[in-house]
Amino acid sequence: MGGALGKGDSPKKSWVPETKLEAKMVEAMQRRECHGCSTRSFNTIILKFPKIDESFRKCRAIFEQFDEDSNGAIDQEELKKCFSKLEISFSEEDINELFKACDFNDDLGMKFNEFIVLLCLVYLFKDDPKALHAKSRIGMPNLEATFETLVDTFVFLDKNKDGYVSKNEMVQAINETTSGERSSGRIAMKRFEEMDWDKNGMVNFKEFLFAFTRWVGIDEGEDE
Repeated sequence: MGGALGKGDSPKKSWVPETKLEAKMVEAMQRRECHGCSTRSFNTIILKFPKIDESFRKCRAIFEQFDEDSNGAIDQEELKKCFSKLEISFSEEDINELFKACDFNDDLGMKFNEFIVLLCLVYLFKDDPKALHAKSRIGMPNLEATFETLVDTFVFLDKNKDGYVSKNEMVQAINETTSGERSSGRIAMKRFEEMDWDKNGMVNFKEFLFAFTRWVGIDEGEDE
């Protein structure tokens, strides 16, 4: 995901994005973090899981529109074709980067939960005129409240506002919710491990989203 500059466990680590898309994610998140967040505990997010799950499942129709051969996965050509058909002006490079970033299993096809991650990234980039147009064409306005909740949750977790979530930040967030409980550290570490897809000790927004789809009940292998 990103490389660490620094020694040991110093809190003064600087993480360097490895791709242009990751850099764009970090910049967009840091802009959003300047406004603060309304989330006060992780429990408030857990209580919203059923509603978020319901919103995610409304993305199924959008997913099926993109999945032209109905094989349960969107390949790179299907994504390009649908963006073209909807007159969404992302460059081929943008589309390729989005596809590569959201194809977590590197199986050349985005499953439903990976597609939700893509939609939320488009939402995060909403200040970009191309992304604004994409949102309206895909039919995302009705999903904005859900995606804003996810952005707000990440802002809550990212205590030092650097665009990434560390183990210590996750522990701090869980401790704020379960103060005094002995199990809070274990809960925090389990949640962090579920998010840290590339096991490098830091979590970006994309990794957080992928874990979140599983937390609320969207499984990559489900077939409705």
